[in-house]
Amino acid sequence: MGEHRIPRGIVAEATARTMFTLTRHAPAPELAEFVEYHWVLRWDLRGKPPHEQRVLPNLAVHATFFPGASGVYGPARDVFSHHLEGRVQGLGVRFRPGCFRAFLGGPVGDIADRAVPLADVFGPKAIEAAESARTAADDARMVHAIDNLLIANPAELSTAARRAAEAVETIARDPGITRVAQLCAHTGLTTRSVQRLFAEHVGCPPKWAIRIYRLNDAAQRIAAEGEPDYAGLAVRLGYSDQSHFIRDFHAVTGQPPAEYARTARVDIERTPDSDRT
Repeated sequence: MGEHRIPRGIVAEATARTMFTLTRHAPAPELAEFVEYHWVLRWDLRGKPPHEQRVLPNLAVHATFFPGASGVYGPARDVFSHHLEGRVQGLGVRFRPGCFRAFLGGPVGDIADRAVPLADVFGPKAIEAAESARTAADDARMVHAIDNLLIANPAELSTAARRAAEAVETIARDPGITRVAQLCAHTGLTTRSVQRLFAEHVGCPPKWAIRIYRLNDAAQRIAAEGEPDYAGLAVRLGYSDQSHFIRDFHAVTGQPPAEYARTARVDIERTPDSDRT
């Protein structure tokens, strides 16, 4: 078993670090079962051109508290683009995959690939919380305001939700899981049971969940190495052939691997050494 992987998928990360600051914070202890972390985003592009930040799809539900971009965003199958301009701060909540149904009150699949207003899920107090995030003097106050909102919306994980979350974490810990049959063998669940759990609690089919993890891994490797051995990479990721891997990678990232690699290399070459970490 490997370490717990969390697909974050910031495209052109070296350039991104020059456009905004991103910090992650643990939630209140009462929320640890539901929330992986809060992420605080700040940018100041006054006098500069707007920036379009692309993010690869992932399994998590996110609640965002930003001026003009507040909402609950379901699991995505397509690359998402954030439009950054002016000076803004805000906070996002990354919920553990499988654990948002308790807040939503319905199948997570109902919000896949779309956003719903914060107030529809968390009530009218969500608007006040978004304003608190916009005006907070520091990260701690921002996190405190959003923690209080979530705690005020009591939720409890069902047995089925726990099984769904554990199934996702099984994928996250083990890059060797490349097929649904392997996931079933690890969890002791039937294929039909896994499919139902994912539709209800994760919001996407288990096959797609596995694909997201391995293609996020591929994107990170390609960005780091530039032009890796694609045939070897395809084999390591469990693909039967290179062409199948390239089709999947293009479908998820919007770019074939070679183009993604070129974009990453240009990004790194344009970034001053002092901005690289």
